[in-house]
Amino acid sequence: MASNKIALVTGGSRGLGSNTVIHLAKKGISSIFTYHANKAAADKTVAMVSKEGATAVALPLNTGDTASFDTFVSRVKTVLTTYGWENINYLVNNAGISHHNSIAQTTEAELDLLYQVNFKGVFFLTQKLLPLLADGGSIVNISSGLTRVSVPESGPYASLKGAIEVLTRYLAKELGPRRITVNTVAPGAIQTDFSGGVVRDNPEVNRMVASMTALGRAGEPDDIGPMIASLLGEENRWVNGQRIEVAGGMVL
Repeated sequence: MASNKIALVTGGSRGLGSNTVIHLAKKGISSIFTYHANKAAADKTVAMVSKEGATAVALPLNTGDTASFDTFVSRVKTVLTTYGWENINYLVNNAGISHHNSIAQTTEAELDLLYQVNFKGVFFLTQKLLPLLADGGSIVNISSGLTRVSVPESGPYASLKGAIEVLTRYLAKELGPRRITVNTVAPGAIQTDFSGGVVRDNPEVNRMVASMTALGRAGEPDDIGPMIASLLGEENRWVNGQRIEVAGGMVL
């Protein structure tokens, strides 16, 4: 199913980002996606998208380095021109880093890095890309179930994700005249290599998550990517300014 829609997904080489890129491809949507360091993983995602009959272009980006954003946007413009794409229709701000420490013990350097990657980078990359985002398009910002449920040593991380949720609502209001929808997707505990793969690889943690979840298991990337792809679709055009938790019913 061919489409003329183009998505830009940050952190698209692995985990939820890669899964999102692949499920967009299943809908005929091509992607430009970023990766931080793992080019081999990015190349694997590109190949999987190709099998779906769509196109994916991987560009390196450190989303915590705002000084590099102008150069990155220039590269995006070059990709658009090269492939004959007019603009970007969808932006998924997925890239981020984890953090596990108490509020009492978190250092200024730790908090600064969290801020740079998980909030400041999202803020300014979105700002820089707005001229390339088509009117009537969509933005999805990735938050976390931890903004709703308090878990030990998650306060600093969850606080910055909470800021993303507020930013989402303000973006939805500000971009309304351009008919651009902006929503937050807040995954629960998912079996990826995020946080060192603790949910996927630690049986005790996996069982704990399953016991706290109404559907009786920890989440998988395939629980999230299709949902994001669907949220970006025309059938969800009237969903705007919302926080949608995708967690199988954790801690209800």
